[in-house]
Amino acid sequence: MTVSREVELEGHIIDSGMMQSCFGIIMDLGGSFSVQKFDIGRHKDEESYARMLVEADDEAQLQSIVHELHQHGVNPSDPKDATLVPAPDDQVVPHGFYSTTNHPTFIRHDGEWIEVEDVEMDCAVVVEDGDASEAQRASEQPSGGDETPRDGPRAYTKVLNAIEEGDMVVTDETGIKVQPPERPRDSGGAFGFMQGGVSSERPSESTIRKIANAIEETKKEGGKVMAVCGPALIHSGAREDLARLVREGYVDMLSAGNGFAVHDIERDIYGTSLGMDTESLDHPRHGHKHHIYTISEVIREGGIEEAVESGTIESGVMYECIDNDRPFVLAGSIRDDGPLPDTITDAVEAQNAIREQAHEADMVLMLSTLLHSVAVGNCLPSTTRVVCVDINPATVTQLLDRGSAQAVGMVTDIGTFVPILAEQLLSEE
Repeated sequence: MTVSREVELEGHIIDSGMMQSCFGIIMDLGGSFSVQKFDIGRHKDEESYARMLVEADDEAQLQSIVHELHQHGVNPSDPKDATLVPAPDDQVVPHGFYSTTNHPTFIRHDGEWIEVEDVEMDCAVVVEDGDASEAQRASEQPSGGDETPRDGPRAYTKVLNAIEEGDMVVTDETGIKVQPPERPRDSGGAFGFMQGGVSSERPSESTIRKIANAIEETKKEGGKVMAVCGPALIHSGAREDLARLVREGYVDMLSAGNGFAVHDIERDIYGTSLGMDTESLDHPRHGHKHHIYTISEVIREGGIEEAVESGTIESGVMYECIDNDRPFVLAGSIRDDGPLPDTITDAVEAQNAIREQAHEADMVLMLSTLLHSVAVGNCLPSTTRVVCVDINPATVTQLLDRGSAQAVGMVTDIGTFVPILAEQLLSEE
C-alpha cells in the first residue's frame, strides 16, 4: 500500500533545471511520480507549470521526499494555512519548527499568502497579527523584522537565540511556499553574466568589467554595495585601490575581522602589513611587532575614529570609512591579537551586527576571506547579488555552493582583481 501527495512546480522550471532536479530527488529517495499536467512556456519569457503525484511506501518516506522537494520550490497543489505553535520558552522553538532556506518564502495565514521579511537560512518564522504591541515590535530587533508598524498579519525570521516565549512559530511545512530565484533564458542586464559559476584562474578583464557594470547599476538603482574583506587584501597590495572605492562611494559598507583593520592601519603607521613592506617586499627589523604596536596605538587613542581625528591614522580603508561616514562591522575571533576597541568580541552581538548590515546590502563583494564570507553569506537572501574572489578554488566553490543563485566567482589573486576593478570604475569619472 502506498501513500501519495499532489505537488506543483511553476516558473522557468525547465531552463533552471528545477524539474530535472525534482525528478532526481524523488527517485533517489525511493519514491515514484507521475506527471498529471505539464504546460510548457513557448517563449523565452514565458513560465511553465507542472503538477505531479508523488508516491512513497509510507508516510515517513513521503514526508522526507516532500521536504526535499519543498527546498527546491515545489509546493502542495492544495495549500492550507500554516501551522502556528507558541514557543514554550525563551530561545526554545516548538518541535518540528520550520527551518528556513535563504530563498523568498511565503506563509499562508487566514487564507492569504504573506511574504516572510528579512529571509535568511537556518531561522524560525514567527507570525504575528496586526494588533501586536509596540513592545513586541521593539523586541524583534535586531534579529528579525523592522520597527515600522504594519496593518494586518506579518511574518518574519528570527534566529533561535532571539525566540521569546509565546512567539507564534511556523511548524511543519504546511502553508509554506518557497520560490528559488530563476534564470530565464537569455536574461540580460548587467547581472545576466551571474550564473553561479566559477571563472578561470587568471584574471579576466571582461568578467571584471561586467562586475564593475553590476556595481554601477546597483548604485544607479539606489542600492548599497558591501565589501567583505580579509587581511590578504592588505598583504597583496590592494589596500589603496579599495580605499579609493570606499572614498568614491562604490563601497557603502564594510564587514571584516580584527586582522583586516589592524593590518590596514599598520600599513599607514609603519608602511608594513604583518611586518612586510608591501611595495619593496622587505622585512624591516622588528617588523613582526608592528601589528601589535598598531593595536596599542589605537587602544591608546580610544578607537579608530579617535585615531583618525587625532591624525594618528591618515590613510587607508578604515580611514576612508571614518572620513566618508561608511559604516563598518569588525567581528572578532578567538585568534585576535588585542583586539582593536572597535572589534565586537561577543559572538552573538557580532552576528546581529553582521545580520543588520547584510539585510541592507543589494550587492556583496566577498574578497579573499572564507570564514567571514560564510558568516555574511548565512545572513543573505538568495536574491542578493554576490561576487566571490579568492586565490583558492575550494574557497570560491564552497561559498557559491551555500545557496546564492545570483553569484559569480573568480579564482584569482585579490591583489590583481581589486586594482583592475578600481581602474574600471574610476577611469570613466
